[in-house]
Amino acid sequence: MALYRLWITIVISTGMLAPAAHGEIYKWVDEHGKVHFGDQKPDRGPAEQVEVQVNTITTPSILDSDFLEARERKRVVMYSAVWCGVCKKARRYFQQKGIAFKEYDIETSRKGRQDFAKLNGRGVPIILVGKKRMSGFSADRFQHMYDEARR
Repeated sequence: MALYRLWITIVISTGMLAPAAHGEIYKWVDEHGKVHFGDQKPDRGPAEQVEVQVNTITTPSILDSDFLEARERKRVVMYSAVWCGVCKKARRYFQQKGIAFKEYDIETSRKGRQDFAKLNGRGVPIILVGKKRMSGFSADRFQHMYDEARR
């Protein structure tokens, strides 16, 4: 069960479930005892539907000037890593949409490392907009969060 929770945490934090977040996800065990997940029930054997929740929270615990400015000015702050493909996707999206953002690398920046720890980071990217937090990146989820914060 612990491995299952770890797998779900990794999948959600990397944004891999974003397209299926509004669909149905199933879990089943094959005849060899291997656990599988998918958006369709298997052809044979029982499957259990898995409830997937969007991984956002509303109260990051950083109280420094960048965080306060993000909250008050609705600025985007992203904690990332140079090797992270999802971070690159988010960065490219922000640049294409003309969205100003501040970025901290959690491996090369002391501030990035410290803030990531304060946020109880488990994966990158972590994106803050106003009082909202997104772990991972989905363009649709981000745009909804960004538009909501700007109201």
